Amino acid sequence: MDEVFKALADPSRRLLLDSLNTRNGQSLRDLCAELSMARQSVSKHLAVLEAANLITTVWRGREKLHYLNAEPINAIADRWINQYERARVQTLADLKTALETEPMSSSEFVYTTYIRTTPEKLWQAITDPAFSSRYMGHAMASDFQKGSTYVWVDNGIEITHPDQVILESDPYNRLAFTFHTFVPELSKLGLDEETITAAAAERRSKVSFDLEQVGDQVKLTVIHDDFGAESTVRQLISGGWPWKLANLKTGLEES
Repeated sequence: MDEVFKALADPSRRLLLDSLNTRNGQSLRDLCAELSMARQSVSKHLAVLEAANLITTVWRGREKLHYLNAEPINAIADRWINQYERARVQTLADLKTALETEPMSSSEFVYTTYIRTTPEKLWQAITDPAFSSRYMGHAMASDFQKGSTYVWVDNGIEITHPDQVILESDPYNRLAFTFHTFVPELSKLGLDEETITAAAAERRSKVSFDLEQVGDQVKLTVIHDDFGAESTVRQLISGGWPWKLANLKTGLEES
């Protein structure tokens, strides 16, 4: 975590995080204009933030977009927050809240975490129902071939629909699929009828898992996108995926 504290120590880098928290998914040009900083300075600061995993980047055509990533702050809060005096606890808590507050102008959810495991074990944890239900609280039952459908299983609720489709499947590297259908039975999990109805009326969103070996860890980037305006699903998944991915990381590293 030394890289995280080093990155957060600089006020210019905190300004960049604030800017991304206000409007996520900005290009280098956008950030320079927003903060009136020299391009070279912004590039250097972004490199430090990316090395600390406080931001993650996604290419959209020829444009590189930058997204705020809350995972390192979550890790600090979860593991060591009790070791700090009250003032530092409040500072970290405020920052954690800020990083988890969804930017209203961003239609994409992007989250990156590093897991001390292998691509093979991580792929199994994502695709094998016995492992994914244990680590993430849901399971996907499918042959995971491109074009195949899947069954989403969540706390005994089995959700099937012909539009639940595997879009890409490259074992140990990338998995992409359309998100599950919102059905009335989800009320058993605490969702109210109004929320379920609103989510079911939206166009189907998409999810991708990208795995990349980095030393003795695997960099996992989850992108959930293709939401409509003021999406109910976007609000629902913004808290769900961080919880699922934190449990996935803990489960794999402690197994």
